[in-house]
Amino acid sequence: MQLYGYFRSSASYRVRIALNLKKLNYEAVPVHLIKNGGEQFSTQFAAINPEALVPALVDDHEGQQVALSQSLAIMEYLEEKYPQTPLLPLDVAERAHVRALALAIACDIHPINNLRVLKYLSAELGMTEDQKNAWYRHWCELGLAAVEKRLVASGRHGRYCFGDAPGIADCCLIPQIFNAQRFLCDLSAMPTIMAINAHCMSLPEFQAASPANQPDAE
Repeated sequence: MQLYGYFRSSASYRVRIALNLKKLNYEAVPVHLIKNGGEQFSTQFAAINPEALVPALVDDHEGQQVALSQSLAIMEYLEEKYPQTPLLPLDVAERAHVRALALAIACDIHPINNLRVLKYLSAELGMTEDQKNAWYRHWCELGLAAVEKRLVASGRHGRYCFGDAPGIADCCLIPQIFNAQRFLCDLSAMPTIMAINAHCMSLPEFQAASPANQPDAE
């Protein structure tokens, strides 16, 4: 199993956490998103993921190699193929609740703040570094505040986003907090999120997945 990713990519970070929680061995294949004009645009990587985005997972399935993209789809694949250490609860309504938390981060917060959007804001729209960072903080703080409210209102969180076992929502939340802290977002009004983050980051599976511990870390 190979995971193509970038050490600071939050989407790659999500999948690394999931793989670690399931105790699956994999080979990390770095794809630098900035050097050489962006290695994600290379012909070699395009054959794996024509979207030119990380992560991409290559795995053997029924005697054939499959290449998968999109972090949530990859985690669902891992959940179905390797059900040990489940990342989703059994109850259908609870599964939908956890998926909603994950999607709120992966689909509402992350896409408008990822690298290619930030580069477009600078290169095409002429935003200054301060303006670009203000954009990031606005959308990230707004989105995480909504996640905080959802966690509190549901009453289903424990040490993790759902109860006392880590899951897909945590795989999405922790990388987003890492990025939020990089951009100096104000997280002071999100005590539930920050408590979950602190607990998760005390665990070896989350620590090993962190950007600083990747072979391509700078």
